[in-house]
Amino acid sequence: MLNNKTIAVVVPAYNEEQQISLVIETMPEFVDKIIIVNDFSKDNTAEKVKSFWDTPHNKGIETKNITKTPIKGRFEDANRALQEQMITEEKYFIPSEVSNKDPENERIILINQKKNGGVGAAIARGYKWCKDHGIDCTAVMAGDGQMDPDELESICTPVVNDNIDYVKGNRLIHRSASLVIPKVRYLGNSILSILTKFASGYWHVSDTQTGYTAISKRALNGIKIHKIYKKYGMPNDMLVKLNIAMCKIKEVEIKPIYNVSEKSKMKIKRIILPVSWLLFKSFFKRIWTRYFLKDFHPLFLLYNLSFILFFASLPFAIKIFNLMFIVQGSANPVTVLAFVFLFISAFQSLLFAMWMDIQDNERFYVSS
Repeated sequence: MLNNKTIAVVVPAYNEEQQISLVIETMPEFVDKIIIVNDFSKDNTAEKVKSFWDTPHNKGIETKNITKTPIKGRFEDANRALQEQMITEEKYFIPSEVSNKDPENERIILINQKKNGGVGAAIARGYKWCKDHGIDCTAVMAGDGQMDPDELESICTPVVNDNIDYVKGNRLIHRSASLVIPKVRYLGNSILSILTKFASGYWHVSDTQTGYTAISKRALNGIKIHKIYKKYGMPNDMLVKLNIAMCKIKEVEIKPIYNVSEKSKMKIKRIILPVSWLLFKSFFKRIWTRYFLKDFHPLFLLYNLSFILFFASLPFAIKIFNLMFIVQGSANPVTVLAFVFLFISAFQSLLFAMWMDIQDNERFYVSS
């Protein structure tokens, strides 16, 4: 525990029999629960985890499943409805089973997914267990040993002590970033970080692909964790969902660690396009949900106006291009003026919308 708050760490694991023991052995003592989600591994990951059940590493505090505790009282209908929702949302997750005989009293919890769902799906399943058991602060560490356990306390402390909803590590601000992080990954991370700023509304965030995070109980209850993106775009999707829920986030400096285990399973080229498409869709979802459905804001009109004006300018742009470069003629001045007016108006609307967006979301980003 930290400051009398329960701490859990979700460890998504897929074929990590070589590294999972190290992750368990080096887990800090203040961690009350280690939730290892075995994402249908083809190796002996599950057996490696079970080998720790009869060791001192498995001694933990008692936690209770709050979905199994009856809520009584004539004025508690709202809380009963929320409890019912927690119970029924189980069907939206990938089928799984908890291997422990007494998970409420053990420290190392093994959840076996019955089919492979991806790292996002595994983390969501771990989040679900922590949500059901009322864990105050839930961190995420990879099962491949590429996260320094000595940095876990700095990740969890803002959640525990400062009422921050979500804390994420940032490798890009570490002095060694340009020296240690592979150039292709550095470039890919930077591109996705820029797109995530726009999509999520957290304009100061960077290193959006890091999985070293901690989330509060309030934030876990504030988002639909079963809808978290199931693949490697999960960290980006989380930021969008957190912004819609108006959660405060903070970044802390962590070391970039590579080449600790086997070759990474992540392929940058296969990630950029699908995650970019995810962020494109997420941007519109955030704008419509935050600034129209929940609470109206002028930036909703400005963003949408900028896109309407931009698309309205395209026919004129195509006509001008065709006349000047295909037909080798001169463009009609009225056509040129119409294009210039629409394009400049679209650009101005976009800039004003972005400025308002940045101003409105300053309150949800806590600088170090």
